[in-house]
Amino acid sequence: MFKFIPMGEAVMTSFQNVRPFLGNQWVGLDNYNALVSSDDFQGAVWHTLLLGVGQTAGSLLLGFVLALLLEGQAKRLWFVRSAAFLPVVAPMAVIAEVWRIIYHPTGDGIANQVLSWIALEPSQWINSPDSSLISVMLVGIWRGAPYDMIIIVAGLVSVDKSLYEASALDGAGPLRRILYVTLPALRPVIAILLTLAAIRGMRVFTEVFLLTNGGPNGSSEVVMTLIYKLGFERNQLGIAAAGSVLLFAATVALTLLIQLSRRRKA
Repeated sequence: MFKFIPMGEAVMTSFQNVRPFLGNQWVGLDNYNALVSSDDFQGAVWHTLLLGVGQTAGSLLLGFVLALLLEGQAKRLWFVRSAAFLPVVAPMAVIAEVWRIIYHPTGDGIANQVLSWIALEPSQWINSPDSSLISVMLVGIWRGAPYDMIIIVAGLVSVDKSLYEASALDGAGPLRRILYVTLPALRPVIAILLTLAAIRGMRVFTEVFLLTNGGPNGSSEVVMTLIYKLGFERNQLGIAAAGSVLLFAATVALTLLIQLSRRRKA
């Protein structure tokens, strides 16, 4: 009840021009038309897609590599796994402040010192329109990879070890065993991770809000931060509600698409 009533109110609000103390006006699809035709929304959708795809691919790849490195029954690995999982449980506000320090735009900033090791020029990171989105993406990958790692480690436990022994007898190297044994066995796990990552990518907000607030000049604006600004900074509650409804519909459609694709391959 506490979930569906606000959702219903949001849908109704999306068709209205909200006028506090004066009464709302029914405007039909005008809020949707205004939102979809605006450059801000189109840019935010593009940034959300880029961020979602980049974070999903990066987190999955890094999580898979970490899972392979930490896979095993050795009890001493529990501390390493717990340490690797810390970015997931740490508060995002703390993580954002840590990464603000790492992204300090001067030459003695931690990230810029790393760039200097490979002979690259210092970057402005979150302070530049050219690098703000990739900077947020790196934080998302760093935070999401341990979550993917834990789920992949759980999936690796269920892989039939006799398949590894049989492939080794056939002369398959480590890479071929990963390609032809590990990845096919992890297909259900990867489908779940893709579903979760797609939902996470569509509703990304906290990282962007705390690190860049959509700036500079809207270069890292995503749909959620735009909806927040429309509703609470520009007082365009009807258009903000329309954006929320569109985002919810896109999330449901994407989830169903992934699940349908998974069932067809099964």
